[in-house]
Amino acid sequence: MLTRLVARYSPSGRERAAVQEFRRIARALGYATSVDRAGNGFARRGHGRPRLLFLGHIDTVEGPRPVRRRGNRILGRGSVDAKGAIAAALCAGAAFEGPGELTIAAAVGEEVDSRGARHLVSRRGPDRLIVGEPSGWDGVTIGYKGELQVVATFRGRRTHYSSPTPTTTDLALDWTAAVRGLASARHTESLFGSLTAKTVAVDARRAGDAETTRVTIDFRLPPGISTTDVLELLPREPGHPALAIRLRAEPIEVDRGNPTVLALSAGIRALGARPTLWRKCGTSDLNVVVPAWRIPAAAYGPGDARLDHTSRESLAVGELERSVEVLRGAFRRLAEDGPPLRSRPRGRDRPPHGR
Repeated sequence: MLTRLVARYSPSGRERAAVQEFRRIARALGYATSVDRAGNGFARRGHGRPRLLFLGHIDTVEGPRPVRRRGNRILGRGSVDAKGAIAAALCAGAAFEGPGELTIAAAVGEEVDSRGARHLVSRRGPDRLIVGEPSGWDGVTIGYKGELQVVATFRGRRTHYSSPTPTTTDLALDWTAAVRGLASARHTESLFGSLTAKTVAVDARRAGDAETTRVTIDFRLPPGISTTDVLELLPREPGHPALAIRLRAEPIEVDRGNPTVLALSAGIRALGARPTLWRKCGTSDLNVVVPAWRIPAAAYGPGDARLDHTSRESLAVGELERSVEVLRGAFRRLAEDGPPLRSRPRGRDRPPHGR
């Protein structure tokens, strides 16, 4: 199943073939399937409450990789991030008998702007949520940093290179240095607790005497600092840039004692391991849906997140199989608990990544 999903190359914006393969696999396992207007795929079993949702994402970053099996590992783009999680959930849910309804979603666009998840937030939320992201079979992710991507546009007139007057690009680079300095001033001993700013792109163009330089900055925000806080910190000097927001997601931490975290942790313990609770410096669909739905949630899936987006992306078959067992137990526990009380996002500390 995982090999079939990985073989359907599905960079963000080109997920249709992979969603179709997801639906074929799910139907063969006895799920009812559908697709929504955003292109998200769904596989469902059961009916009524509690409503359980496993929100995976079917898209990957750009860059096809050969799909093959080497020993006990499956290699290929998406094997870890995050088709392995979808394959594990489909296997685990194939035996789901309720009570309630289990939905496994193959969302689109997570690697770019969480387009698929954003399409879902206007709908009625589930009672419990697991977001499919690599945490290792014996780990549960309870926190992700937020993300703010800003494009600063600087406009000016062309000057001679021998002139003491700074170029438009000089002003843009000076502004970028000031922004990174603001982020560095909010650095802490904890990587998860630090505000970071990275320069994504610098684009300088000329048309006659006019100069335009655009700088794209990506901020990663710890809980306690909102995207609005960062926007208010941004300097207006030098250059008086025009600012445009390209991407915006608030940081998230969930209560480590919420029912979803407890159910996944119990599944890990049932296999003889001690669960690790991760806080990651990337961003995922958890950031998008939990503030909207305000439900017990966590992120979980097989694989080493350090392999995300790399040429070494691969997943051990044994880890995939253990994740199936963890999810099978978690689905059962969450269903048997009945509809939960709504919980507010909260949480604690640890590194690796996501988007």
